[in-house]
Amino acid sequence: MNKVIVILGPTGVGKTKMSIELAKRLDGEIVNADSMQFYKDLNIGTAKIKEEEKENIPHHLFDIKEVSDDYSIFDYQKDGRKIIGDILNRKKMPIIVGGTGLYIKALLYDYKLSYEKENNTYDELTTEELYNKLLKLDKNIIIDKNNRRRVIRAINYYLENGTSIKDNKTDKLLYNAVFIGLTTDRELLYDIINKRVDKMLSEGLLEEVKYFYDRKIYTKPLINGIGYKELYKYFAKEETLEEAVNKIKRNSRRYAKRQYTFFNNQLPVIWFDVNFNNFDKTVDEVYKYIIS
Repeated sequence: MNKVIVILGPTGVGKTKMSIELAKRLDGEIVNADSMQFYKDLNIGTAKIKEEEKENIPHHLFDIKEVSDDYSIFDYQKDGRKIIGDILNRKKMPIIVGGTGLYIKALLYDYKLSYEKENNTYDELTTEELYNKLLKLDKNIIIDKNNRRRVIRAINYYLENGTSIKDNKTDKLLYNAVFIGLTTDRELLYDIINKRVDKMLSEGLLEEVKYFYDRKIYTKPLINGIGYKELYKYFAKEETLEEAVNKIKRNSRRYAKRQYTFFNNQLPVIWFDVNFNNFDKTVDEVYKYIIS
């Protein structure tokens, strides 16, 4: 089968486990589509797959950059397409896994991207000020005004290209791709997310974040990434630990909601309800759909 499989969904629904099981059945190789998992040493806060969980299946575009490195969506598109081509040429099946919808779409659709020279992070501006700056440039844009990272990218894109980032869209799919979405009841999902944050803390999230904070590293993955930006404020004594943890949970839930919105509006997803009591049953359902 000359297909590209995409496993997507909100945080915490089992995308990693599904990708491993499908890779074993379909002779596949896994390609990361989580914009935080490109970076080395961001492990616990990104729920990155552990080495022992990979089961000797090749994984691509994980741990390829230092947190101090720039890695744009243009870089990802270029690197990801090269890897997909290589996997297909070896008669294997690429399995794209992650929750960063914009990266998935840029990778698989005919997005015309150029190297982004504008990379100002506007640290001196609040998120509201950034949004107002964007509206002065691009008054008709529709964007999540609370998504600082996306607003910054839209500003930089406009300044570099003289046109709206919303004009850089296409529905032309470049691959024979199957989009598999994993989902569950919203209340259950939020409970999973909350417990997942508690588990990250028990596994050493505080120590992971403090390593970077103590070294005064304030790069984009750390000041924008959920789980990192909140704990930076705790270490700066701007918030209590309880406040920071509650914000991690809240921001993770909000992110899950935004993920659903993007996937449903931008990608032809076939959704599967996850059976957490018998995950193999969900794997069987997805596998049968793919081979049909």
